[in-house]
Amino acid sequence: MNKKPVLEKIVAKLEHELEMYRRAAKAAFDEATSEQSKAENKYDTRGLEASYLARGQARQLAEVEEALLQFRGMLAGPILRSSTVAPGALVALEHGKELLYYFVANCAGGTEIVHDSKEILVITPQSPLGSQLANHKAGETVKLSIAGKSQQRRIAAVH
Repeated sequence: MNKKPVLEKIVAKLEHELEMYRRAAKAAFDEATSEQSKAENKYDTRGLEASYLARGQARQLAEVEEALLQFRGMLAGPILRSSTVAPGALVALEHGKELLYYFVANCAGGTEIVHDSKEILVITPQSPLGSQLANHKAGETVKLSIAGKSQQRRIAAVH
């Protein structure tokens, strides 16, 4: 599987998320600084709650911006093939008779895209699945602990 169109779709998805977070962060900031958010008495916490929300939205916005920088960097350079599961690898994992696809990256874990009718999930090396697959090669059977249950899966391909 060609990684470049996969990376392009991940970037497009992150750009869409970035725009949503920008709007949400602006709305939360506007609410936090609004005259209506000023406390009317010592028990009124609307302003405080709005400021917490604004801070959280700003943090998520910064995380997506950083993820976009990293993925755009991957696109700008040569698309490297990896022989082992590591950041930048596109992994096909056998699950019964079907294949599950994962893109390993240092950020944006949980991002999902569809490419060539295949769902691809971004996982990080720190995630439970990412850490268990790390440094394994195509063709290897890996013993995974998923939801507290031990399962064996074969790595069908590493791109």
